[in-house]
Amino acid sequence: MELLTLRDVTKTYGSGDATVRALDGVSLRIDEGDFVAIVGPSGSGKSTLMNIIGCLDVPTTGSYRFGGEDVAAMDEYELAHLRNRRIGFVFQQFHLLPTMSAWRNVELPLLYRKTHGREDAAMAQLERVGLADRVDHRPNQLSGGQQQRVAIARALVTDPDLILADEPTGNLDSAASEDILGILTALNEDGRTIVLITHEPTVAEAARRTIRVRDGRVEEVARV
Repeated sequence: MELLTLRDVTKTYGSGDATVRALDGVSLRIDEGDFVAIVGPSGSGKSTLMNIIGCLDVPTTGSYRFGGEDVAAMDEYELAHLRNRRIGFVFQQFHLLPTMSAWRNVELPLLYRKTHGREDAAMAQLERVGLADRVDHRPNQLSGGQQQRVAIARALVTDPDLILADEPTGNLDSAASEDILGILTALNEDGRTIVLITHEPTVAEAARRTIRVRDGRVEEVARV
């Protein structure tokens, strides 16, 4: 079943002679349960595409529908609500709060919902990513790979429709990178929809489908 669709999406910045077209007529579809890698060199437009898919930005022209909803018509409050409820983010820099334990970092998205049982939910996701024995550790007491596992647990705790992972192995060594890609693969095998943003072809090989972006256009959509 279709989860999200972009049709003829453009994104421009600036005006007049200074206009930059970061995306130029991009159309793509991602279905529930898919595992897609978006690949491209620096300046290709892949980060802009990620921001639009993640509802961190909206198209200049074209349409974007997420779960049947028209994202382009949403205001800032509605976009924030969609991000919190339906999208889990994993970033290259982890973005963990240094003064808080692992489980406290994981529960953060639930604070905005005033959800009961936040600690239990956080503990369950930390166990899922293999950190049941590290729940009280702060980020500086964890390795880079362990911090990224905490970030994945935080992305999962709201039970989102989509996991959006932006260069999730960019700050990790090869062994930790393999571990993180293994977790993402296992999540996808359990039915989770994943979009992975990367500039590394070897990382993209973890996905089932690769979308290549260059000069703001989708060059190729390949199944692997």
